[in-house]
Amino acid sequence: MHPNPVFRQEEHAKSLALVKERGFGVLTLAGAEGMLASHIPFILEDSGIRAHLVRSNPMARVLRDGPTEALLIVSGPDGYISPDWYHVADQVPTWNYVAVHLRGVLRLLEGDALQPHLEALSATNEERLGPKKPWTHHKMSDGVMERMMRQVLPVAMEIREIDATWKLNQNKSAHARASAADAVSRSPIGTSQHALADLMRSLPEVD
Repeated sequence: MHPNPVFRQEEHAKSLALVKERGFGVLTLAGAEGMLASHIPFILEDSGIRAHLVRSNPMARVLRDGPTEALLIVSGPDGYISPDWYHVADQVPTWNYVAVHLRGVLRLLEGDALQPHLEALSATNEERLGPKKPWTHHKMSDGVMERMMRQVLPVAMEIREIDATWKLNQNKSAHARASAADAVSRSPIGTSQHALADLMRSLPEVD
């Protein structure tokens, strides 16, 4: 996380809303041979994170020995910021971004938790594709879903710490930030640059 406190003043509720909307992140934990990382879809619930891992994933082998400390990294929009965009002298290049780190204890769940999780995960994403009729596992041939589920394991992470960076040029004047937002919305460097520009414009106009 960025050390400047001006980029870390957002309420946890806003960061968790981004986590819930994104629903995808990088899960990391320490294994016997070093750090492990997996890119996973997940669901944010009141009790924490629900997800699943392939049985052959090294993380699953770690979890068979018991719960372990884990970190889930969720990225929001990001983009390169050219100093020319501020129209202010003596500036340097930087990168604006939003990122949320969730730390907690990851554990395996009982097998009967898998199907409800998978159904909730697909339903959460399918409903966002409307007006398309949502896909459900009932469209699959008999026995296929059951065979595929044998290859994955349900997991849960109890969230114990939330840390977030919303680096949006809060340390610049409103005029400089607005100018940079207009440019970043047209930039080819970054991810979801229009969303990043909107976040930059949404900050209070205090110089």
